[in-house]
Amino acid sequence: MTPSEYQKFKGLKRENLRDHMNDLELIFTMLGEASTTEISKNKDAIGFSKNEIAAQEGGSVAGKAREDLEKRSGKKVSTKQNYLPKSEEKKRLR
Repeated sequence: MTPSEYQKFKGLKRENLRDHMNDLELIFTMLGEASTTEISKNKDAIGFSKNEIAAQEGGSVAGKAREDLEKRSGKKVSTKQNYLPKSEEKKRLR
């Protein structure tokens, strides 16, 4: 999912998406980012199109790892549940 799609999935409007992710959601997001960075560096990706390919490959690494965990654990990593309780959400909006 794109970040916008993920925000809609979690029912968020203007809140920070990362503030509402559980530990596994954050870990797989970070895995995708770190994988993308490593691939981009190792392939000397310069320019939008080469970095876009690196991003797709990095996302694929995280996606495959997530799918493997979901298959082995029998539970989905991505949930509609928000990490912050409602009272914390209200505090952050002020």
